[in-house]
Amino acid sequence: MAFLPTTREEMLAQGYEQVDFVYVLGDAYVDHPSFGAAIITRTLQAFGYSCAILSQPDWHKDEEFLQFGLPRLGFLVSAGNIDSMVNHYSVNKRRRDKDYYTDDGVMGKRPDRPTIVYTQILKRLFPDVPVLVGGVEASLRRLAHYDYWDDKVRRSILMDSQADLLMFGMGENTIVEVADALASGMAVKDICYIRGTVWKTKSLDMIVDEYIMLPSYEEICKDKKTYAKSFLTQYENQDAINAKMLIEPYEGWYVVCNQPPLPLTQEQMDFTYSLPYERTFHPKYHYVPAIEEVQFSITSNRGCFGACTFCAITSHQGRVISTRSVESVVEEAKTITQMPNFKGYIHDVGGPSANFSRPACDKQTTHGACPKKQCLWPKPCSNLKVDHTHYVDMLNAVRALPGIKKVFIRSGIRYDYLMYDKDETFFDQLVKHHISGQLKVAPEHISANALDKMGKPRKELYLKFVDKYYEKNKQFGKNQYLVPYLMSSHPGCDLNSAIELACYLKKIHHTPKQVQDFYPTPGTLATCMYYTGIDPRNMKPVYVAKTYEEKLEQRALMQFSYPKNYDIVYRALKKAHREDLIGSSSKCLIPAKKPRDSFVHRKGAHKR
Repeated sequence: MAFLPTTREEMLAQGYEQVDFVYVLGDAYVDHPSFGAAIITRTLQAFGYSCAILSQPDWHKDEEFLQFGLPRLGFLVSAGNIDSMVNHYSVNKRRRDKDYYTDDGVMGKRPDRPTIVYTQILKRLFPDVPVLVGGVEASLRRLAHYDYWDDKVRRSILMDSQADLLMFGMGENTIVEVADALASGMAVKDICYIRGTVWKTKSLDMIVDEYIMLPSYEEICKDKKTYAKSFLTQYENQDAINAKMLIEPYEGWYVVCNQPPLPLTQEQMDFTYSLPYERTFHPKYHYVPAIEEVQFSITSNRGCFGACTFCAITSHQGRVISTRSVESVVEEAKTITQMPNFKGYIHDVGGPSANFSRPACDKQTTHGACPKKQCLWPKPCSNLKVDHTHYVDMLNAVRALPGIKKVFIRSGIRYDYLMYDKDETFFDQLVKHHISGQLKVAPEHISANALDKMGKPRKELYLKFVDKYYEKNKQFGKNQYLVPYLMSSHPGCDLNSAIELACYLKKIHHTPKQVQDFYPTPGTLATCMYYTGIDPRNMKPVYVAKTYEEKLEQRALMQFSYPKNYDIVYRALKKAHREDLIGSSSKCLIPAKKPRDSFVHRKGAHKR
C-alpha cells in the first residue's frame, strides 16, 4: 500500500481528480500508528474515503493550500502529534533548536498555533468548504483554557480558529461518523450530535439533551475562583458514559462540547492497528527524528486511570483502558520483523502506562469511571482489579517470535500498580527480560506536599518498590539500574519540599542529568493550580513557584553537587534556615565554602 498523496502530482498519479478530504498537518508526514494523522487517514481510507496530506505548508503562500483544489467533503486540520507551543518552546519560553517532527529536525517549518493559522487561511480561500480541526492541540484547547505562553485565559480554539467543527479525543469513530454525515449531504452546521465533537451556535433551541452550563468566558477571565470551579466541572465530565454535555457561553455565542467518544473495543483497537501503515516517513524526506523511538514499538493499550494531575492523557484519551488482543500485537510484531532495517529489538510494547492492560475495575466498561473518585489516589480503590495476566501473555508471545532478540518496555511502568499485584509474575518477567540496562520510573518527587498535588502515591511505596526491584535483580543475577523521573516547581512544591528531595538524592547517590521543571500545558489539573493558586478539588490555596528565582533554586537543589549551582543552593539553604545542610558532615549538601575544584559526582542512575 502506497503512502497517501502529498502533492497534486501524486494525487493525479494515484488516479484521483478530487479527494474527499485534504488533511493539513503541522508535522512531517509519517505513516506510522504512533502518529495521529496516520491513524485518521488510514481509517478514512478503510471506510472508502480518499485523502491527501498537505504536510507543513508554507503559511505565507496561498498556492500551497490551493494545490489539491476543492476537496469533495472538507479539510481536516491538525497541528501534529503534540501541542505546537510545547513543541516550539521550553518551559522557560525559549525557542527550541530542533523540531523532531520535521525533516532533519529543522525548526520553523510550521507557525505557532498552526491549528488557528491553517484554519483561518483555509476559511479565507475556501469559505464554503467545511474545515474540521482535531489532534492534541485542538483536543486540549476545546474549551476556554489558561495559556502559559500568553499568560492569560484564551478562548476555545474553535472560536479563535473559526473552524466549523472540532473533534477531540481518540478520533477513529468520530471521524468516520462525521465523514458519513458529510457524504450524506448534511450541512456541517447541522452535525451537532456526534460524540467527541465541539460546535458553536447562537441559539440553544435545538438542544434536547441534558447539559451543564459553564460560567461564561468573560466570567472566568475576571475571577480565578470561577475559573477553578469551571475547570473542575470539566474535569469531572471527561468519562464517555458519565459525562454530560458542557456549554460555555461567549459574547453572542455558545460553544457546545458533546460527550467524549466511547473507548474502543478490543475488536476496534485491533482493526485500527491492522491498517496498512508504511511504518516510516514519506520518501520525500531525508530523516524525521520522531520515528526513531517508535518505528519498532507497538501500542498495546490506550487510556490511563493513573490521574497524575500534570498529565493531559486523561483529558485526551480518557480513564477507561482500551487494549488489543494478543493475536493483534503478535501480527504487528511479525510485520516489524520483516522490515529491512529491523535488528531484532522491539523498543516498546505499551501505552500511556505500559502495564495498564485492563480497565481499573469491572464496572468501568458499563458504568464508566467515577467522576469524583480516583482509582489509585490517594489510596487504591477497593474495587481496583490488579491483573497483569493479559500483558504478560502478550509479552511472552512477542518474545517467542523468530527474529526477535529482545522486547523492551520503555513507555512507563506504574510502579504503584505493580506493587499492588500479589502475583509477582510480571515483576519477575520485567526484571528478567524487558529492561535495557536501566528501568525508568516516575516517582516525580519525595515530599508529601508535592506528591499530594501531583496525585502520586507517597514516598513509602516508592521506597518499597526500589528495595524489591534490587532484590529481584539480585535474585535473577541482573545488574540493572533504576532511573527516577523527578520534577521541580510543581504546584505544592515549596522550597522545603525541594530540599527534602535534594537530601534524598544525596542519600541514594543520584544526580539527575536533566531536571524537568513543571510545564503548565492546557487541559491539566496542575495547570489550573498553577494559574489560579487554588486546588479546584477543595478550593484551598496551593503554593506555586512562579518566579525565575524560585524555579532556579528548585532545579539547582536537584543538582546540588554541580559547582555551578553552589551559590544558588547556598542561598536557598540560607533562605530556608537549613544551615545544617552546609558544612562537612555526611548529611550536608554543600561544603561551607565554595570548592576550588569540581566535585566528582556519580553520574546516571542510582544503584544499591
